[in-house]
Amino acid sequence: MNSMTGFGRAVAQTEKFNIIVEISGVNRKQTEIAVNVPRAFASWDVAVRASIQGLVSRGRVGVSVSLEKIGETNAELTLDEVKLQALTEQMNRAYKLTGVSFSPTLSDLVKLDILTDAGDVSVDADELWGEVEPVLKSAMGDFLNMRATEGANLKADVLSRLETLAEYRGKIAEHAPSVPLRLRDAMMKRLEEAELPVALDDERIIKELAFFADKCDVSEEIARLASHFEQFRALCESEAPAGRPLDFLCQEIFREFNTIGSKANDSTLAHLVVSAKTELEKIREQVQNIE
Repeated sequence: MNSMTGFGRAVAQTEKFNIIVEISGVNRKQTEIAVNVPRAFASWDVAVRASIQGLVSRGRVGVSVSLEKIGETNAELTLDEVKLQALTEQMNRAYKLTGVSFSPTLSDLVKLDILTDAGDVSVDADELWGEVEPVLKSAMGDFLNMRATEGANLKADVLSRLETLAEYRGKIAEHAPSVPLRLRDAMMKRLEEAELPVALDDERIIKELAFFADKCDVSEEIARLASHFEQFRALCESEAPAGRPLDFLCQEIFREFNTIGSKANDSTLAHLVVSAKTELEKIREQVQNIE
């Protein structure tokens, strides 16, 4: 079992660059990979994604690859005058149409590739990728290890809480059969107080008790809860990603407890159901972090 959250970082040095790769993961219902590489090496995007895909099945993974030049204090910047002239003409045209003045910032010039780092142009992207790829794999190893560690902690927590749910289920199973009997005693007491004595073998009493006993019977829900708990444990022990099926099981478990609370019409069962649903909500919150 793996968590969707994690972090990995690796650094390496070449003759020209310090290579820094950072990978982070957060919760998402689907798989999402966000890659950030230097503008001059945008071709790496596909290779980075290919390295990540297949290793994660759920969650948002952000990958940042950055390069720091060694031995250079001043950046070699190049201004694309042709692009700058075209941009100026378009801004003048926009001003005439709208009356609004547009002033590009240095950030805008960089985004539009008007102002670029000339030093990157002379570096072969494919050749440098051969040095970046091992750093990416190292960071990915750290990232996966952290996810596995967090996953083990999540597993221990949810299984512990599941045992608490099993205890509530046991108390419900023990108490439920006595509910019709207590209704019978309460009914007979009210009739006696109203000076309307009726024998226990009266057909009307028997029918009323049989109807109520059938209406408040929660044996099926109790049996299904036991089955859901077993499936939950099996998924936690599985090597396959378990987040989605565990989330579904939590919904089914909630439905069973909710039905028990609705059918039972008993204060003791109602309190047990409320406590169980509170504990189940804590499990659901943890399941949202599981891959």
